[in-house]
Amino acid sequence: MAKNVFGGDLISCSMDPKTGFFRTGTCDTCGDDLGMHTVCAEMTAEFLEFSKHAGNDLSTPRPEYHFPGLQPGDRWCLCLPRWIEALDASAAPKLLLEATHMSAIEHISMETLLEYGLDAGKAPRRAPDVED
Repeated sequence: MAKNVFGGDLISCSMDPKTGFFRTGTCDTCGDDLGMHTVCAEMTAEFLEFSKHAGNDLSTPRPEYHFPGLQPGDRWCLCLPRWIEALDASAAPKLLLEATHMSAIEHISMETLLEYGLDAGKAPRRAPDVED
């Protein structure tokens, strides 16, 4: 089973609408996933507008692809580079970290993930260092 950024099992991001590179509801990935659909984001109007202007209209329904169009509050497995672009433009949506693939930590610091994590309080706590 794929792991999330906390090292636990990757949970579902969204089944309605069904998301993910494999359209299984999870942000799982493989070598064929060139877009790196690995971060589970909760859509905001600001991000949807940003993405539309960046060339990826996620809000318009595309029935021919069985895509209903996303609304604020929907969760979706975003392409990691697009989320980073949105972060740099101060338009990044919050993330569900238990549904974000562990490979995201290769490109986004854990500090940033926790800052944007809807479920950051579920991060495992490290034992405090003990002095001898």
